[in-house]
Amino acid sequence: MKANEFQAEMQSAFERLRAAFARQPHSQWPERRDRLQRLRRLVTDNEEEIERTIDADFGGRPAIETQIAEVYPSLAEINCALRSGKEWMTPQRVWVAKWFLPARAEIQPRPLGVVGIIVPWNYPLYMAIGPMVGALAAGNRVLVKMSEFTPSFAAYFKRLVEKYFAPEEAAVITGDAKLAQAFSELPFDHLLFTGSTVVGKRVMAAAAANLTPVTLELGGKSPTVIAPGYPAQRAATRILAGKLLNAGQTCVAPDYVLLPKEMMKPFVREARAQARRMYPGGLGNRDFCTIINERHYRRLTGYLDQARQAGVRIETLFEGRARDNAARRLAPALLLDPPAALDAMREEIFGPLLPLVPYEDVEDAVAYINARPKPLALYWFDEDEQRTQWALHHLQAGGVCVNETLMHVAQEELPFGGIGPSGMGHYHGRHGFETFSKMTPVFVQSRLNGMGLFMPPYSPMMRRVLELMKRF
Repeated sequence: MKANEFQAEMQSAFERLRAAFARQPHSQWPERRDRLQRLRRLVTDNEEEIERTIDADFGGRPAIETQIAEVYPSLAEINCALRSGKEWMTPQRVWVAKWFLPARAEIQPRPLGVVGIIVPWNYPLYMAIGPMVGALAAGNRVLVKMSEFTPSFAAYFKRLVEKYFAPEEAAVITGDAKLAQAFSELPFDHLLFTGSTVVGKRVMAAAAANLTPVTLELGGKSPTVIAPGYPAQRAATRILAGKLLNAGQTCVAPDYVLLPKEMMKPFVREARAQARRMYPGGLGNRDFCTIINERHYRRLTGYLDQARQAGVRIETLFEGRARDNAARRLAPALLLDPPAALDAMREEIFGPLLPLVPYEDVEDAVAYINARPKPLALYWFDEDEQRTQWALHHLQAGGVCVNETLMHVAQEELPFGGIGPSGMGHYHGRHGFETFSKMTPVFVQSRLNGMGLFMPPYSPMMRRVLELMKRF
């Protein structure tokens, strides 16, 4: 299909969805429930082919990782909305100020209209389904732009949506980065983008022309801090579990570790042992994911080569080969005390490389994080609860795990989102429903009310009442 044909298809799909919403702007729970149930069947009926097409795009993505990181969380998100969506739709009664009684007030959740979703390549199923759940539960129509870096899954997901949904309910668009730019310029009622900070800025600028509200789920360098006295073996186990899922190609993966200077050697030892327990076959292990494409593989090997040229000590965690260029497989490696000027210390790594940055005092670690852009995630490993609370009080991040990595994203009751350069807005569970709704305030006046006192001509009585109101 030519570029102008993609553009025409996208415009046609958008106009069809907008017209359908105009005809029926307020769907009831049975209709929303039916859409969510069909979304669930889309996943459960096709799990094996979903695994296969994602594996084809990666050139070696373990099926079990697709289950863990995409199928399960997608279904958990859908099931949460099916359990609670009707309750989320219910208007919320709120108190009116005492001076306005016996009037009443409530907050009515109402659909926005047509929601646009731009999906990244690293988790193409979950990053499409998750936002779709909130948007459909809120009664919206949905237009999804899939990543050009996962063409097999993008084409397959497009066919699935066409099979399980009417074209006026949801649609999927495929195409390159130019089409993504045009997509972000459509006058959506809300636009959600997941991807890099650089592209997020362009998406926000394009949306601004239409005053389209945006939710940006970006990346950044999510820090991990190991506090003094925390066991190196426990820290290495949980940090590597979060870092090596999907070979580190995760927006909330631990990007670097701040640890006490004296813990460097024990952590390296425990990390090497843990990596070999997880992947005993090294680069040939079927449970270890490949790098998505040649561009990202070269970026990561470039980080390593630059660090080596700068004299940084590099500890490869697998036995045997450290690279398989033909298969785009890269062994996890630790970069020990790298200088801040390296690309690996300035850019989001998004791969199986993990810098270790030693500190003298835990206050120095907090200052190090605060001197940098606010991260999407923060991981704090500590057995001292008081110190942990002190750290959380002095640090800002989109989300936090204590003595764990990644797991905050898997909780439907917690909002997921960034802060500052790592994003804006949030979704998941009820938070997603509210993001894709207009939480409309409604004030209902009583027949008996005192508003006549506040109309011209202003009487001395009104002034006395106003003075009384100002005091309470």
